[in-house]
Amino acid sequence: MCSDCYQSRNRLCKNCIVCKNKCSKYLDENCLKLNKPPYVCNGCEKLHHCTLTKHIYEGAYAFNEYKEVLSESRSGVVIDQDEINNLNNILVPLICEQNQSIHQAYINNSNKIMHCEKKIYKLIDLGLLKVKNMYLPRKVRFRQRRKNQVIYKVDKKCLENRRYEEFLNFLEENPDTSIVQMDTVEGRKGGKVILTIHFVQTSFMLAFIRNHNDSQSVIDIFNNIFMSFGIDKFKELFPVILTDNGSEFSNPTEIECDIKTGELRTNIFYCHPSSPYEKGSCEVNHQLFRRILPKGEPFDNLFQDDINLIMSHINSYKRKKLNDKSPYLMFSTIYGKDTVDKLGIQEIEPNRVSLSKSILKL
Repeated sequence: MCSDCYQSRNRLCKNCIVCKNKCSKYLDENCLKLNKPPYVCNGCEKLHHCTLTKHIYEGAYAFNEYKEVLSESRSGVVIDQDEINNLNNILVPLICEQNQSIHQAYINNSNKIMHCEKKIYKLIDLGLLKVKNMYLPRKVRFRQRRKNQVIYKVDKKCLENRRYEEFLNFLEENPDTSIVQMDTVEGRKGGKVILTIHFVQTSFMLAFIRNHNDSQSVIDIFNNIFMSFGIDKFKELFPVILTDNGSEFSNPTEIECDIKTGELRTNIFYCHPSSPYEKGSCEVNHQLFRRILPKGEPFDNLFQDDINLIMSHINSYKRKKLNDKSPYLMFSTIYGKDTVDKLGIQEIEPNRVSLSKSILKL
């Protein structure tokens, strides 16, 4: 012990904060066995009475670290909303209105566009910019390779203060809050997709057809609902939304806030990756949807009226968990029949309810 150490009760320097952090003579002694495989102390016979710094292998901790690194390595393009707005302000007038090529717009504004041409093409393919492929008549089109689709994140910061742990804390502070779960149902790869919005309390589900699985289409749907009901009713319907980590949900600010006033209108949280059970109520209700449109069935020939008809039958399907009442009846009782009518859902007589594709006249 140093003569001027005030923590005389410590027998070892490594237990003294002053010695370990401030003393220039302090040197941490390491075990030489850690310099060779297996580089950990798990199997050492001196593990329980050794006073040196230990390296312990924990399988669960190592696996979680591996999953986090794997997830980060596979996250695609990272770009925030400000950069997207800047690119739109520069490219939309030149390409969509003046019919310039991307190369022409890029070389004349290279000091303003801090991305390469290849990345601009990728952002357009992902539907993140207002410039679409239809404005690029000379773009080379390649046959799509048979591989798993890569999920791209718009902004990794979207998960900050919106993780599942924060969702549980939110429910503890607001125990009477009605939960809404959101997900995407895919048909043919690259074709139309369907956004599902599930009200857990009543098992009532909405569905909206989308031409592309991008974040802007999700934002447009919530903006349309907001314009139909106003701020007070919107807050009543969507106090909190739980969804997964899909790229189409990676711009939560545009959904949470009113575009004009910036007022907070809902709260969005995310499940853990590969954890669909955290929004299991929505996943269970998808099974009824899949009875009508099985997995792999393309949605390209469907329109919103077809989807509304499907959801009218599903929401009129009585559930045992609702005391043999239908989600339509429960939802209309709480929020009013005029609300259901605005959402495009109708009540189907019990004996006419069908979960067969025959209800669609395709």
